[in-house]
This record gives sequence, structure tokens and C-alpha cells, in this order.
Amino acid sequence: MKLNARELREVDETEVQKRLKTLKRRQIHFILENVYDTYNIGGLFRLADALAIEKLYLCGECEVPPNHKIKKASIGTYKVVPWEYCKSAPDAIADLKSKIKNQKAKIIAVEQDIKAVEYTKADYSLPLALIFGNETYGVLPETLKLADQIVEIPMWGINKSLNVIVSAAIVSYFAVSKTT
Repeated sequence: MKLNARELREVDETEVQKRLKTLKRRQIHFILENVYDTYNIGGLFRLADALAIEKLYLCGECEVPPNHKIKKASIGTYKVVPWEYCKSAPDAIADLKSKIKNQKAKIIAVEQDIKAVEYTKADYSLPLALIFGNETYGVLPETLKLADQIVEIPMWGINKSLNVIVSAAIVSYFAVSKTT
């Protein structure tokens, strides 16, 4: 089932949920920590759909659907990507680990940090959770402590960081290429 932007915006949630039961999802989870910009959240729903990830966690100070800006930016993909709100990213990590007891989830934070390795050198074994942080201050230090690994994207210019959607797309598409 491939829907264009108009069809996604108009699709009935009940109808699409029935059709999604046949979609094979990847054992990848996005954990968004305090992502403030609703357009970024909507864009991350689109990315999550493109990759057929298992679940998107919205944590902390994130708006949640049906916020009209998320609905608009996601072009309706908030209806097709399983998502959950958690009070904090550590809560989301605990929830994820409790649901996949028989396998150890790999937790990777995407952040610039002294302990970070270049994203191309990480172990992206499944099941996998990728943590993306706030547009200004990134992933919180207490959340970084829970990560198995911290990865970063090299920056060669003056700007210190990329938009959260761009960073998420780079790392998650690379992770998928290593797991398929």
C-alpha cells in the first residue's frame, strides 16, 4: 500500500490500521527527547514511516498528535506509525527493554559528545533504539548514560549541528543499510 500526500492526509485511521497489519516493520525505534519543533516531529513521523520502524517514542516536552502542525508536517503518517508518549527518554528506554525481554535492545544516542564515535563505525544490531535530542541542547546527559553507544555525524564547517530530521535520516538510513 503506497499512498500519496493527499491520500495520507485523508485516510481513515481505522481503515489504515487494518491494512497496516500486513506491513513488516523493522526492529528499530526512535526516541525523541524534548524535540520542541512540531514540524520536526511531523518530519520524523514521515522518516519513521519511510523506514517502516516499529515505534516512535515522544518524550518530555514534545507535542503529540493530533497537534495540527504535526498533522500537517507528517502528511498523515502519524496515523500509520505506532507511537507513544513517555514522560522521559529514560522511561521510554525502560518501556522498550521491558517489551523485548528475550533480546537485548541496542540503545544508540545521536549526539556530539566526548565519548561519541563516527556514526559509520557503530554497531547497529537489532533490536535498535535511536535517540534524537532537542534542537538546541541535544540529548540530556542522564539519557546519554543509558546509551550503549553515542554516535555523531562529522561537521567540517562552522555550524556545530544539523537539523534533527537530517541527522535522524543520515544515521537511520545508514543503520538500515547495515541491518538488511
